[in-house]
Amino acid sequence: MDTVNVELFGKDPRIQKAINTAKNVSVTKASVLIVGEVGIGKKTLCRFIHQNSNRKDRPFEVVDCSLEKIDVENALLGHREESTGKFYKGALESANGGSVVLANIDSMDEVLQKKLHKILNELEDYDIDIRIIATTTKNLSKLVGSGRFYRGLYTHISRNAITMCSLRERQGDLEMLIRYYVNEYNEKFNKTIVIDKSAINKMLGHYWTHNVEELKSVLQSAVENCTTNILNEEILGVGEKKSESSLSYEENEGIRLMSLKEAEKLLIKKALIFTSENRTQAAKILGVSIRTLRNKINEYRNIGSPYFINLR
Repeated sequence: MDTVNVELFGKDPRIQKAINTAKNVSVTKASVLIVGEVGIGKKTLCRFIHQNSNRKDRPFEVVDCSLEKIDVENALLGHREESTGKFYKGALESANGGSVVLANIDSMDEVLQKKLHKILNELEDYDIDIRIIATTTKNLSKLVGSGRFYRGLYTHISRNAITMCSLRERQGDLEMLIRYYVNEYNEKFNKTIVIDKSAINKMLGHYWTHNVEELKSVLQSAVENCTTNILNEEILGVGEKKSESSLSYEENEGIRLMSLKEAEKLLIKKALIFTSENRTQAAKILGVSIRTLRNKINEYRNIGSPYFINLR
């Protein structure tokens, strides 16, 4: 069983439905919209669709729409280097015959949304054939209704919509995933660790905010740092079950007792949680550029802040 199989299939009927829809649509040319939480495997499903299509030997390119507008536009449409005059193709052209993933499409600038919709409708005139696969953590139909997402583009990308359930909803698959990744990291670190029932029970009760990506991160760290052949609950870097948006008393009430640096970190964390970790929206709330926010996240990650280490 490979990683794609174990992440996407399992026994949960909702995952089965998602993968069956992906199989059916993969043999067509239709666009696909994949909806689900952070770390749930949306990009893995995108690649699954590409690999199960007649485009599998053609390019597969991913454009992160949560980057700054100019970076997204350049990545999609291409740009000319000022210093050399050399033109670099964008994904819509360089992936001809293949697939282009528009990750976090809800973050795309509204002007660029309209421009992209127009271009997608004209691709055949330029003899360009690509499949668009978009991913989002948001309910795009609601964003359309509130005027925050362009209806024409939504109609184009949502002809086939696949919703992926969270890891928390897949309790029947969780123990299988835990054991699979323990074995995978045993091979990676040349160990023979067995996970005991106490550790499994602790993980079954954990609120997996970042889904499969968080699970993999926790288990990789646990196996790598385990000094015995038994992985018990003491070594796991997970706590008790906790609401996704919940913050501790100290985080909510103790901010006046924090240093300015700690208060800054907390406000950034709150903004990311409030926006379901949409960095563009969080940056707008905080009144900073996306580049500044990205630098701050990297700073907190480098000093080992738990929330930011697991942030994707």
